[in-house]
Amino acid sequence: MTVSLNRRSFIAAGGALVAMPLLAAPQPPRLRRLSPKLDRIVAGDVTIETIATGIAWAEGPVWIRDSGYLLFSDPPANVMRRWSRQDGLSRFLEPSGVAGLDPKLVREAGSNGLGVDHQGGLLIANSGGRSIDRLDLRTKQRTVLVDRYNGKRFSSCNDLTVSRNGAIYFTDPPYGFSQGDASPLKEATQNGVYRWSPKEGTALITGILKRPNGIALSPDEKRLLVSSSDETDRRIIVIDLGPNGLPKGEPKTFLEASSLPPGPGNPDGMKIAPDGTMFCTGPGGLWILAPDGERLGLVEQGASIANCCFGEDGKTLFMTGADRVLRMPVKINGFRT
Repeated sequence: MTVSLNRRSFIAAGGALVAMPLLAAPQPPRLRRLSPKLDRIVAGDVTIETIATGIAWAEGPVWIRDSGYLLFSDPPANVMRRWSRQDGLSRFLEPSGVAGLDPKLVREAGSNGLGVDHQGGLLIANSGGRSIDRLDLRTKQRTVLVDRYNGKRFSSCNDLTVSRNGAIYFTDPPYGFSQGDASPLKEATQNGVYRWSPKEGTALITGILKRPNGIALSPDEKRLLVSSSDETDRRIIVIDLGPNGLPKGEPKTFLEASSLPPGPGNPDGMKIAPDGTMFCTGPGGLWILAPDGERLGLVEQGASIANCCFGEDGKTLFMTGADRVLRMPVKINGFRT
């Protein structure tokens, strides 16, 4: 979930990681309407609020329904932040990943993608810890659920989604490493998409993507969608899943980013509403798509948008991007029962 044209890029030869110059600061956000079908999803007079600023890089938002607040990651700052209407912005967890790592080797020691399991625990894609963790929100006790596949440690777990039966699907690109694939810390051969459950352990869903990033399940959980933020292969793929939650058939391309107008950002985080409406980040900002991929609208702010989640009563879309968090009312309910 963390890559953008205004943050960093890989040199094709050797995969060395280099810093990219920052683009202009984000502009006031706006919604570009591309189809009348968007009227069912977002009101014509919608106002998009900026509810938090001054963040190193806002990522991985999740709404805590039982308590009524938003959590999101700031991976390079190694902080997890909290926002609510009552209390505003505050620090929730520090370090959010692992403290004391060598910055010459690890550039993002903090948490990245977040989720909530069926027992109300916070799930963390721990970039610095190279693991998927569970945090008790009351005691803040952390448990590592999984940190390796076939005996080899993950690189920098990035984003996750939870199925109805509790299995966790997650991505593991090398973005947390200062040297990317060339890092001496890298153990895994592939940059993989994985499935983990306490009973069945860890399975590799696919290793075809160089930079797997955002991830989401379709409402019927028969398809898994994964974004590729590799700048030579910018797209969203779809993987058909069998009753066992594992792939049946080869991955297919759902959306080619090269078909979108140019703009800041790459395919990154995404969420899919119960009616199949897809909210996915990509070049230009956050795209609102019909279930068949038709482009309905674009939230843009002149800078990348990294991820999103539904919150409050289910009819609010929170977006994390660059140094800020955005809030947009929607007309459909994004919560899954």
